[in-house]
Amino acid sequence: MPTTAHPAFNKACSYFKIKLRRIPLNPQTREVNLDKMRQAITKNTCMIVASAPNFPHGVIDPIGDISKIAVEYDIPLHVDACLGGFLIPFMDQAGFPLEPFDFRLPGVMSMSCDTHKYGFAPKGTSVILYRNEQLREYQFYALADWPGGLYGSPSIAGSRSGYLIACCWATLMYYGREGYIEATRKIIQTARDIAKGWSEINGLYLLHQPDVSVVAISSDKFNIYYLFDGLHAKGWHLIGLQNPSGMHIAVTQIHTQPGVVDKLLEDTRQCVREIVTSDVKKDTATAVLYGTNQKVPDKSLVCDIVKLYISSWYKTNLDVPKDDEITN
Repeated sequence: MPTTAHPAFNKACSYFKIKLRRIPLNPQTREVNLDKMRQAITKNTCMIVASAPNFPHGVIDPIGDISKIAVEYDIPLHVDACLGGFLIPFMDQAGFPLEPFDFRLPGVMSMSCDTHKYGFAPKGTSVILYRNEQLREYQFYALADWPGGLYGSPSIAGSRSGYLIACCWATLMYYGREGYIEATRKIIQTARDIAKGWSEINGLYLLHQPDVSVVAISSDKFNIYYLFDGLHAKGWHLIGLQNPSGMHIAVTQIHTQPGVVDKLLEDTRQCVREIVTSDVKKDTATAVLYGTNQKVPDKSLVCDIVKLYISSWYKTNLDVPKDDEITN
């Protein structure tokens, strides 16, 4: 899989002890290096992954070319459309044509799609699609000789909330095809307006011309994390990127409202002016965080700190009474 594929695949490989081969990108196009992807295939390769689009830079991988590799080596191709799954199917009708990315390509065997993103449904209702019923059966589990009776489960997750499923279905019916086409039209146009505005600001450049809704930028004049924290102070909640350093915005319906893009671009221009004219180059919190992380050669140390941070979520502020206090 490309290095930009979602960490959920790293997580799954860690859980199931599957060797993961991360394929580097072309540094100019930010697209996966197809030659290196082909070279990484062995007789043990069980899956190829592509994104439509990926989260960091918003790039749709060259799925047509990857599909040809998958067919040639008879390896299933999974397309991660979790982020774009409720945009890319409607882009043609919204006036933004795309190359085929789905089951129209013979190598694509499965796709994932998050209804809670651009499907606007509650979290917890993501779906996975298979090319045929035979592939889907591998997802199911059944046990016939359990003393508690017959057991069957459709996925790794156990109990699921019928409330969430009902809310998801109601959301799909509320928007309908025309509703999603219109939302897609507004979101994609807004993303391209932001991309155009940001690219015209001296010192900023696009990491990739946005394929869908994500606009990612970096800077060749200053530490981009200064801008990240400057915009955060003005109320913009963006995402910091690394390798290379950058930041992105994932455009949503909120950003399509009148005046929002103009406000973002004006705030960006103001922050950039302050950064390039300031004599004080004091590192901001994000600059320190990402700068330190990229300088640490042993990433396991960083991962240990992240795990300690997560572990702290499980602690409570309740004081546990001593035995004598309970007695008294």
